[in-house]
Amino acid sequence: MFPRSAYRTSDIPNTPGVYLFRDRLGTVIYVGKAKSLRRRLSSYFQPARSRTEDPKLRSLIHSIGFYELYTVRSDQESLLLESQLIKQFNPRFNILLRDDKRFLLLKLDLKAPYPRFVLARVRKDDGCQYYGPYPIAGAVRDMLDFITRRFGLRICTPTEPGEADYQHCNADVIRYCTAPCVGKISPEAYRERVDQAVAVIEGRTNLLVAELKEKMQAAAAAQQFERAARWRDILQNLETTFGAQNRGFTRMPRRSYPGAEGVAELQRELGLANPPEVIECFDNSNLMGESAVSSMVCFAGGQPARGEYRHFRIKTVAGIDDFAMMAEIVKRRYERLLAEAHRLPDLVVIDGGAGQLHAAYRSLTELNLEHLPIIGLAKKQEEIYTIAGGEPIVLPRHCASLKLLQAIRDEAHRFAITFHKALRTKRLLNSLLDEIPGIGEKRKREILKQFGSVRQLRRHDSAELVRRVPGIGARLAEQIMQHIGGGSAPPDTPAPED
Repeated sequence: MFPRSAYRTSDIPNTPGVYLFRDRLGTVIYVGKAKSLRRRLSSYFQPARSRTEDPKLRSLIHSIGFYELYTVRSDQESLLLESQLIKQFNPRFNILLRDDKRFLLLKLDLKAPYPRFVLARVRKDDGCQYYGPYPIAGAVRDMLDFITRRFGLRICTPTEPGEADYQHCNADVIRYCTAPCVGKISPEAYRERVDQAVAVIEGRTNLLVAELKEKMQAAAAAQQFERAARWRDILQNLETTFGAQNRGFTRMPRRSYPGAEGVAELQRELGLANPPEVIECFDNSNLMGESAVSSMVCFAGGQPARGEYRHFRIKTVAGIDDFAMMAEIVKRRYERLLAEAHRLPDLVVIDGGAGQLHAAYRSLTELNLEHLPIIGLAKKQEEIYTIAGGEPIVLPRHCASLKLLQAIRDEAHRFAITFHKALRTKRLLNSLLDEIPGIGEKRKREILKQFGSVRQLRRHDSAELVRRVPGIGARLAEQIMQHIGGGSAPPDTPAPED
């Protein structure tokens, strides 16, 4: 944060970005974006503007005490960051976005028997998956239509469509939908298509880009120029909306952590005998019970201790049972620490409410660790649950202790989601082998045994596949490499697991 009096043009980058103006008390009064931060801020601090501009702008200029700058990679990214910061700070001079216009999101309800993507503008705490936001509404609408058709997903509105809905639907007739409502595709196969669509939305677009380029080139070679132009437009929208450069979209400013202040305050608020210098937090992640994983992150002195982070694959729980999953990973974690005589944490945090907390506590009591301080943090109202029961503890929203708990909980969630997505991607890639004629379960197992994953297989050529896998000839090997995309890819680098 720079005082206005320290403003110098040469100190400001000539790049896209977002700027915040604060008054002399530090309150954010305006958020703006610019293709060139240097040119935009220069325009504000010209002496003549404070005398000649309209009253609103003059009032803003005279109120500026400090400014902050955040550089981004593109104008699209600055638009998203500007919108997020306006909604976060609600600055009084930002009247242009006061209508609360929100960018489009893609929403996916995975609890539905046959999930479908819908557009939304508000991210709710309703258990659904949200992707975005997307600043170019026309592009995301076109891409939703294309992806829905490409993967044969349904567009009908009933929660669980059936025969009666099918009678009034033309999507199957014109081959837009796989018609799960009348059993033309199994629930498992439909779910696989949903996973493949999610992979594209999350930025893994290489295979689809290659497919679209091939169709565009074939149409152009056949002099079908309108069709080629249509594939070109879809390709451009795909790369603009879901391409690798847009994963995650906005890079928010680097997060600062409460540190020692949060640790000391948390000790007081929870009535702990010792300062919680070492805190471990657990979170679960799964997709309808599949690829179920958990994470444990560790903070030391109020800061992330990333070398202590751990991933867990769920081993003993089938289906969706968040309580049982939490009990399993807590028991496995502290069984190991006890066996290896490692230091125990000063506080255990469970991402969840009373149910998850008590499931974890039962595991601690089985290990004779009932003395270990443990709490649950429920996200919706940021309520803190304790083993003692009673009303949950609600800390002031801006206190350092709550910020510390939120930081470690959010980090556990991020770490779990990252691992879960990596496993899901690997499963989707490996499933490509199922689509190749002549590759049965036995050959698939042998290929994965030799190469580890389809991602690793892509780093080799067909000759290596023939050499290492008995029974696969040159022609089939070439067919396999063409189907999976071939070429090089970064190796799998799994995080540490317990």
